[in-house]
Amino acid sequence: MPSLTEFPVELLLDNLLPVLRVRDLLSLGATNRFFAILCADDTFWKRKLEQDFNFSRSRTARTSGWKFIYKGLSKPKVFVWGESDNGRLGLLRPPKAKVGRVPFPVLLEVPGRRIIDIVAGGWSFHAIDSEGQVFVWGTLDGTLFALNSDGFAVSQKIAETPLRLELPNPVRSVSCARLYSIALDSDGNIWNFVSWGRPFRILSSLLDRSSPDSTPMQIECGWTFSVALTESGQVYAWWPFNDPIREQYNSRMEELDTQGGNEARPKDGAIPCITWDLPCELVRLPNLPRLPALGGVEGKRAEDEIKLIKIAAMDNHVIGLTNVGHVLKFNHLESATGVAEGRWTYLPLFSEADRVNSNEVFIASAGESAEVTAPVNVHITHISAHFHTFVAYTTGSESIILIGKDTTDEDTAAQIIPSLQYKSIISVVLGDYHYGALTSDGKLYTWGAFSNGALGLGDPMNIEPGQPGGFATEALRNMAATRRINRLADVTMPTQVRFDHQIKKKKDRFCFAAAAAGWHMGALVIDLEDDDEEEVMDAEPADPSENMPGAFHPLPQPPFTTHGPGEIPILPMARGGISPFRIGFAGRGAGPGGGAGRGTQQ
Repeated sequence: MPSLTEFPVELLLDNLLPVLRVRDLLSLGATNRFFAILCADDTFWKRKLEQDFNFSRSRTARTSGWKFIYKGLSKPKVFVWGESDNGRLGLLRPPKAKVGRVPFPVLLEVPGRRIIDIVAGGWSFHAIDSEGQVFVWGTLDGTLFALNSDGFAVSQKIAETPLRLELPNPVRSVSCARLYSIALDSDGNIWNFVSWGRPFRILSSLLDRSSPDSTPMQIECGWTFSVALTESGQVYAWWPFNDPIREQYNSRMEELDTQGGNEARPKDGAIPCITWDLPCELVRLPNLPRLPALGGVEGKRAEDEIKLIKIAAMDNHVIGLTNVGHVLKFNHLESATGVAEGRWTYLPLFSEADRVNSNEVFIASAGESAEVTAPVNVHITHISAHFHTFVAYTTGSESIILIGKDTTDEDTAAQIIPSLQYKSIISVVLGDYHYGALTSDGKLYTWGAFSNGALGLGDPMNIEPGQPGGFATEALRNMAATRRINRLADVTMPTQVRFDHQIKKKKDRFCFAAAAAGWHMGALVIDLEDDDEEEVMDAEPADPSENMPGAFHPLPQPPFTTHGPGEIPILPMARGGISPFRIGFAGRGAGPGGGAGRGTQQ
């Protein structure tokens, strides 16, 4: 009788291991060296993450460590920080700091849920759990007020703590604009949330999922528009606050208002969503221009084989990435009529190795004392964008990070921060004026504006003057002790965020996802140490005197004792500003909403 080890490895990985419980996988892996290696296969655990935890890989450039992430997802922690107005941090009693609102990460409880993704909006957060359920807190529209008697049919209504949206299907991904959000569910439907209580589904023959041309694979929100990328590489756009969508929306809202009982008031920690369908004429963005061959691509490659595989949206612009590594920018997305005037602009200084190497940062570092050397190869694989900023980056230990603006054109060189290069960056998130980079070894680095604490580096009063996140001088810190000073110098050196400010002893933690927008930030974190110490939710933070840039290290490989949903591990493994178009009831919008910062929302 043949042994299991005699079967093809592909057969075992694709057919046997997926049907085993995690407990049985651990037992099988402990039998011999062959199965120890097989049961630690990274590709297998990547697929299992998606199967068991609804874990989307679209927002990360991670290429390894999936088994370790699977273990941690049994009990992930949600941390939030920054501006706390409009309930955006989900904390009923935000801890107090001497300078800034919440300038250090604070644990947010989402009881009984495994949160596997987090996305930030203008005044809100959206989180997805392993079952595809969406939790929200804060408010979609912080520019105006809602009444206490209002339900979540109103876009200005605040969710002071996380609430679950009752939706027809599990959700695969969420994207947030300044004043609204969209979600892609398991059936390929696109839901639009101008209010959390009355989401509408886009109905269009262009996205009916009848072919690759009409099957959405990614959704993104710009400042006031939405876009969907299909499997064939087509991009379609729509504008929730512009006619004809606005007219249809207003009509439907008036109808629901007169019917009564459709205010979407929360019950038992959930918002009962009144869902409806909105037929919509989408606008297709033009085809890509003729693009040059890049390194590793044969010049004879047919033009129709080059297509968009990722998009990112910002204020009136879309960034596109092709399967070969071309980075492009499309402008004039302020309205449907503007698309006719727009065009895809190819950005060679973000795409071609020789043009990237000509960047003055790499040229200036060409000597023996080079701070950062020019890359040997450049193949952009990921992009992200928000407001006025976009980022194009590569993966792995040789990762490079190229930063652009909405004014970037074909002759504009990328901004390059030397300390971010070759650091295994797997995700870059962008707020209005603060930014974050996540590494494969679970470290989150932030830089940019203080933004009321959005950098998460700690209370500036507790940071040594001259260090990132602190005051420039002791004199300025002394002045802050006697008067309110929130404006600090921008942090130019990406600095590591700590997740142990509110516990008595330092704790090793691993960040696997981050989100930023407005003046706030959030992260999903795994404990690397097993103990029963609880967070002190409302206490003063520990002294962050060691808030210095941390060293980058390889992905940690602790003894692996993973378990699946609901299972307990038993066997260790070997180390291996546009106004809303509806206000509604009288009194809504009676006063100004959330504060503004540098001309935009917080």
